[in-house]
Amino acid sequence: MSLADTRTYLADLVALMERPWPGNRTLNIVAHGHSVPAGYFDTPVVDTFNAYPHLLHVRLKERHPNAVINVIVTAIGGETSAGGADRFGRDVLPLRPDVVLVDYSLNDGSLGLECARQAWEKIIEQALAAQIKLILLTPTGDKRCHLDDPSDLLNQHAAQVRQLAARFGLGLADGLAAFNAALNAGAKLDNLMSHVNHPNRQGHELVVTELLKWFPRAN
Repeated sequence: MSLADTRTYLADLVALMERPWPGNRTLNIVAHGHSVPAGYFDTPVVDTFNAYPHLLHVRLKERHPNAVINVIVTAIGGETSAGGADRFGRDVLPLRPDVVLVDYSLNDGSLGLECARQAWEKIIEQALAAQIKLILLTPTGDKRCHLDDPSDLLNQHAAQVRQLAARFGLGLADGLAAFNAALNAGAKLDNLMSHVNHPNRQGHELVVTELLKWFPRAN
């Protein structure tokens, strides 16, 4: 398979966002992952309103003023995809999400590629069984990593996420590619980070730009 089409994957949900009352309904977007979607900046500070789940919420509401949208964060700082997979049925499915954003690769180095793949597959399979749309996220930057080296473990995990998104026909928000593009354009990694492995507002904005590609503007 290949990646889902940005023009059509969430088109039904975008159309629903355009419906005024009484023809609308509440839409739930869940951000499931580790410290970055949880909003951790310079640990232990949690800057919720400058993290990408909130920023995405703001952008969607700017585009769709008649929509009722919840962006719900089920992320836990320090967690790997193994933990996220284990609690998906308890913490995510009962929220009846329309879309789930999955963001774990920054912490998955401790698992290894094979264990991480199995955990991501478990998350994906649970979501698809419940007919939930998924957007997989590659990691954001990490000052300890060589972002321009394909053999770096962070890049290997990012490549695996891209492969999973294509294999299952899902959405992909490629934050690591966005970070690398910004660096290649002259940005300094320090200016995108609030902590050794947590982005600042500018870094989170790069992720939002990638996510918004999956919510095309209504004609």
